[in-house]
Amino acid sequence: MTNMDKLHQAVAQRGPVCVGLDTDISYLPQEFLRSELTAGENIVRFNQAIVDATKGVAGCFKVQIAYYEALGLDGMMAYKKTLDYIKSTGVPVIADIKRGDIAKTAEMYAKAHFSGDFEADFITLAPYMGLDSIQPYMPFVEQGKGVFVLVRTSNPGAKDFEYEKLADGRHVYDMVGDKLHQMGLSCMGESGYSSLGLVIGGTHIEEATEIRARYKDSFFLIPGYGAQGGTAQDIAQYLSNGNGGVVNSSRGVLLAYKKQPGVEFAQAAYNECVTMKEAIQNACNLL
Repeated sequence: MTNMDKLHQAVAQRGPVCVGLDTDISYLPQEFLRSELTAGENIVRFNQAIVDATKGVAGCFKVQIAYYEALGLDGMMAYKKTLDYIKSTGVPVIADIKRGDIAKTAEMYAKAHFSGDFEADFITLAPYMGLDSIQPYMPFVEQGKGVFVLVRTSNPGAKDFEYEKLADGRHVYDMVGDKLHQMGLSCMGESGYSSLGLVIGGTHIEEATEIRARYKDSFFLIPGYGAQGGTAQDIAQYLSNGNGGVVNSSRGVLLAYKKQPGVEFAQAAYNECVTMKEAIQNACNLL
């Protein structure tokens, strides 16, 4: 069973919510901070509380490495401890690293994030340099690891490159998705999904049905819910019977306590995950 099979199973059991641990020290409640601890140590405590509260309603967790790199060695230790803690729960974890280099450099990135201190079940990749920026990760993918590669992103600047049209009428993102989908057919799992997943932003509702049908064998990592404008009704279009993808929410979960006065931050995070899960599942049931 591949990691993508396990993620598919986790979504079937607990729903498609992906809790993003893009944790900035400013997100922590003042009363939670302990002055004798470093920023990284306080972040680990916060992350562990979020994981404990939400692991029963999260399909997976995603850890954005930049928030930890910014704190230097203290932050990278917090990153490792966060990954280790998530792995101890058995819930799948995505390392959001968005690497995009080639050849030996990519081999080293693969080794760094698919083994050793920073090992994760999945990583994110950027394909701008071509398929040879993805190939060095495939030996690990063939052993069961998974990747999510940027195709159709949710940020406003996506229009600068991804929207551009080719001579054959396709957009650049269509070409990228088609090539990656074809590449992924070599690493299919028991669930019917490839271990090479796609990052598909949930803010392009006019294309959602077509994208889901076009890449029916690809598991999606779907950003854009909430803060970027994606609604449950939008997101449901990218899923397949409520599965086939995970829907990321970071600030919406981590800062949920600010919208729930008097509720402890971890409980507020749980409440937000349940609300999000139910909204998406209800939207899927209406399709």
